[in-house]
Amino acid sequence: MARRLPALLGVVGAGQMGAGIAQVAASSGLQVVLVDRAAAQLDRALQGMEASLSRLSKKGAVPEEPAAVLGRLQRATDMEALAGADYVVEAVPEVESLKRQLFQQLDGLLPPHAILASNTSSISITRLAAATQRPDRVVGLHFMNPVPLMGLIELVRGMATSDETYEASQRLASHLGKTTCVSQDRPGFIVNRILMPMINEAFFALMEGVGSAHDIDTGMKLGTNQPMGPLALADLIGLDTCLAVMRELHGGLGESKYRPCPLLVQYVDAGWLGKKSGRGVYSYSRSGAQAA
Repeated sequence: MARRLPALLGVVGAGQMGAGIAQVAASSGLQVVLVDRAAAQLDRALQGMEASLSRLSKKGAVPEEPAAVLGRLQRATDMEALAGADYVVEAVPEVESLKRQLFQQLDGLLPPHAILASNTSSISITRLAAATQRPDRVVGLHFMNPVPLMGLIELVRGMATSDETYEASQRLASHLGKTTCVSQDRPGFIVNRILMPMINEAFFALMEGVGSAHDIDTGMKLGTNQPMGPLALADLIGLDTCLAVMRELHGGLGESKYRPCPLLVQYVDAGWLGKKSGRGVYSYSRSGAQAA
């Protein structure tokens, strides 16, 4: 596989990230199989991709009709559908035990040349690779959300990641129209090592009454020229994911400055996970976001 793109790209997990990765890959001309054990989740993913491609097509951002792109996408609930894949990206929830178990399963299923990539935003690639018999063919491929619109992939090399795997992943990222930044395998990598403490601090500011959610987000948007305030961004990412990353940073680096804000913990405990659950820092309805 060193000199070519994947003949078949697999994506495991049909949530927001997995569906976005599958859409971008199919849009680039690759044959894609998207696997999720829940058929209903695959249906929701397809509906989301159809809507996204329709919007992008109207803007002239995709060269083909949505039907042509989706014609390169297979959906399956059985992992066996990945047996012929050359490159597989996992995009399951940010739980290390789940990802390790999945990599062990994929390691026994995929051909020896296949590369296993994780979309993790914080978990050690070295530890995930150690769950397999092919640690040299394991790499971190952290896409940004929403995948069709964001131009970055954070490429993470584990201790055993080979040059061949790294180069194949760089070629894939370039083919998908993405720019890469390369991170060493450290907690949070580059992007979340910097981003998540800012989001966490915004929760502390909210908890302590420094300002309302609206004022915190407005201050950061207009005062630092960010397209979205940190609390709204947390809702988009998913508060459970934000908390998981902060716990990874706190546990991996051991410094109190990475302690998850108690308010963030409470929101997750309450099931207020952001846009995907209909409520987070803001409440979401068809009429738009409102402070919760």
